[in-house]
Amino acid sequence: MEKRSSSTCSSELVEFPLLNEDYSACTIPWRHPSDDPNVTAPIELSWINLLLNTIPSYKKRAQTDSSVPDAANRAETFAQRYAEILEDLKKDPASHGVPLDIRLLCRLREQVLREVGFTDIFKKVKEEENLKAISLFESVVHLNDSIEDEGERLESLVRGIFAGNVFDLGSIELAEAFSREGMSFSSACEKLVPRPWIIDDLDTFKMNWSKKKWKKVIIFVDNSGADIILGILPFARELLRRGSQVVLAANDLPSINDVTYSELIAIISKLRDGEGFLAGVSTSNLLIANSGNDLPVIDLRRVSKEVAYHAIDADLVVLEGMGRGIETNLYSQFKCDSLKIGMVKHVEVAEFLGSRMYDCVIKFNEAN
Repeated sequence: MEKRSSSTCSSELVEFPLLNEDYSACTIPWRHPSDDPNVTAPIELSWINLLLNTIPSYKKRAQTDSSVPDAANRAETFAQRYAEILEDLKKDPASHGVPLDIRLLCRLREQVLREVGFTDIFKKVKEEENLKAISLFESVVHLNDSIEDEGERLESLVRGIFAGNVFDLGSIELAEAFSREGMSFSSACEKLVPRPWIIDDLDTFKMNWSKKKWKKVIIFVDNSGADIILGILPFARELLRRGSQVVLAANDLPSINDVTYSELIAIISKLRDGEGFLAGVSTSNLLIANSGNDLPVIDLRRVSKEVAYHAIDADLVVLEGMGRGIETNLYSQFKCDSLKIGMVKHVEVAEFLGSRMYDCVIKFNEAN
């Protein structure tokens, strides 16, 4: 049976011990040293507008939150307050804190939602998608298990992570497509953009996969539904089968459709059998940890003590998803091997990388 770490709180957050000294969380520089600090820089403005454009979809989700009394009026209050904050930032980039970056914009959004009474506006859709993905888990695992060649099987698992990562309601385009027609995991696998991807270290990762047996792997996970269940869990199961201890680090509090620590415990409980096996593989070396995070992006200078403790002897860190592995931490170096893997789902990210929309990123770095 998988082990669990306890819940956390902001007062217990510490620095991830495997960071190199020159760590910087944010990947995309929003301003240059020569920019006037009193004037919003062009890239800052584009990201503020991106968050402004997400407000209608958040408002719509909030209006349908049956767990909150007077949800419609509270949703309207959220939309007005958050829009006002973003408009303030257009006029004065330091009006609500510094530095102005994706972490601040996301944190302000979550704060406003909670202030007006919403704790998890995506709860219902997460539950629905988790049930769908759980029903497909065995077939996805068996399909991967049937691939005899180790390199081909790893590539199939990696493609599954990309396909699962499509289920992201933080992207306006994907949220609208999901509302119209839902999402098919098999279709997402078939429609992945062809290689070479914009950052494509798959062959290097394959080579290291074949020659190394990582003893302990920490995976900072992303979304609910197909992402965690059909993408990450088959990958984690393969690591368990190879003898690795695997730590899955999930958010403390809800943010968009990211899977939380408590939700991940429930998912694993539904997937494993009575003897603690995950489709035939023991979960005795699987740990579900609370990352201490409450955003769709992550600053690894602020993680839970439990994750920091488990990181001490880890030899591979995986940051999955656009928020954790691309918008933040893409160029971060660690004292151990690291893998950043996710899909490009914002135009602003695509422009920075010079990539196509829905391009894939797999960046592998060996320890210095």
